[in-house]
Amino acid sequence: MTCALFIHSSPYARHAHAYQLGLDILDYTQRGALPATVIERDLTSDPLPPLDDNYATALTSGAAHTDDRFALSEKLISELESSDTLLLAMPMHNFSVPAAFKLWIDYVVRIHRSFTSTKTGKVGLLTDRPTTILVSSGGFHCSEHAVQPDFLSPYVKHVLATIGIYDVVFHYLEGLTSGESAVASALRATRRQLQNAGLLDRHNDYARRANR
Repeated sequence: MTCALFIHSSPYARHAHAYQLGLDILDYTQRGALPATVIERDLTSDPLPPLDDNYATALTSGAAHTDDRFALSEKLISELESSDTLLLAMPMHNFSVPAAFKLWIDYVVRIHRSFTSTKTGKVGLLTDRPTTILVSSGGFHCSEHAVQPDFLSPYVKHVLATIGIYDVVFHYLEGLTSGESAVASALRATRRQLQNAGLLDRHNDYARRANR
């Protein structure tokens, strides 16, 4: 049995389209030859507290990993270390990641714990694992209809590489504020991508679970 870490950060919480797709991926995974246990972290309904001066002081003073000031950071990094796969679902906010997810990044990207600094740059200390990232956006940023930049994808890719995670694939749900037909089209296109990637059943196109 494997372990999947599912992190989501939409203001719509469990009603978000990306979250629903994430659940379908996990459903399919749990029915596979190697079913997965799931660690779920909802960064919207259970938000992380802002970093404070105690944490910053511990970080810059080289305090031990066991220092109480690192307790939450240790818990979040341990969730990563316990997982064989990583699944992220998030909206694009103002061309980049939502604030709730940025805070998770600031807790898990920690010098001497999840990465080390060398003369040639930062080196990740965590084990690589397959990572699927579902990104929803009201506008268009990567298709032929793109009219805005995407700073989210390169940033998240670089941040994850900093801690040792390189096997990263993005799937996008674009144009979600363009009406019901646009939403349905985006969901169909992304489902096909996920099916082709072996993350959803090709022969069973799940209906979105709106009441979960």
